[in-house]
Amino acid sequence: MEKNRMIMNLQHFAAKDGLTTTADFDVTAREIDFVTRFNKNWDALREILGIVRPIKKAPGTKLVSYEAKLKSDGLQGGASVGEGEEIPYTEFEVEPAVYGDITLEKYAKAVSIESVAKYGAEVAIQKTDDAFLNELQGNVLTRFYTFLKTGTLTGAESSFQMALAMAKGMVIDKFNKLQRTATDVVGFANVLDVYQYIGAASITVQTQFGFQYVKDFMGYSTLFLLSEPNIPRGTVIALPVENIDLYYIDPSESDFQKLGLNYTVEGETNLIGFHANGDYSHAVGESFALMGLELWAEYLDGIAVVEVDDSF
Repeated sequence: MEKNRMIMNLQHFAAKDGLTTTADFDVTAREIDFVTRFNKNWDALREILGIVRPIKKAPGTKLVSYEAKLKSDGLQGGASVGEGEEIPYTEFEVEPAVYGDITLEKYAKAVSIESVAKYGAEVAIQKTDDAFLNELQGNVLTRFYTFLKTGTLTGAESSFQMALAMAKGMVIDKFNKLQRTATDVVGFANVLDVYQYIGAASITVQTQFGFQYVKDFMGYSTLFLLSEPNIPRGTVIALPVENIDLYYIDPSESDFQKLGLNYTVEGETNLIGFHANGDYSHAVGESFALMGLELWAEYLDGIAVVEVDDSF
């Protein structure tokens, strides 16, 4: 009789299957925190660069840049057009250059139960989440810097000051010829070149999203101060903000969910998906990130890459 009463009591107090526990809330809050911080960082970068809203694309979308060239018959019109005569059009050829597809990128990390026992959850989990987030962001930016160096509007100047000035002038001139507006120009330069140039002069360097940048510097709306290997010394890169796009694939696509893969996303623009769970067979906490994110420029010949050549 006593044994039966004990069994009944155990059955009475046992939790039902599928109960959402405190641990579940903690994991969900961590997932939301991760994707929210990632999105806020990219929102800050878009604001600094002056980019409009990100453009959602389907997986496999081709990344295409263009070069616009004047046709062989040259610039038409001018002083040869008489009074009342029709002004002929100047024709340009636009040649596309396909670089590849926007693809989904899959990442994972794991934290062992021993690490949490040794260092505590804040260090073992939060610090590795922070590092994970920074590496994911940095990976996209590194590809962008590599892409910028392929700009075809190239030149060389005898000094850093002239390189800055001419890089800006070249992209404005190019966009004028394309009959497109270049409202603001952003620049990228090596931080050592900038400080060598300004010497003891005082400038206000701002830091956000891991960037160092100066606003309204020598006519640039923003000049980013970067280091090797992203921007080598003696190189200045400039492009109009109108030439920069941010493409992304939404990780919360319903087709992915049909596989049983549910990633936490946050906000109106889902730039990244994040999921965390425990792997009991290895006693580790796993984290998974899914994203398809590319910073891109529409016109390759709207990117000026100017080298400093002091042999002039």
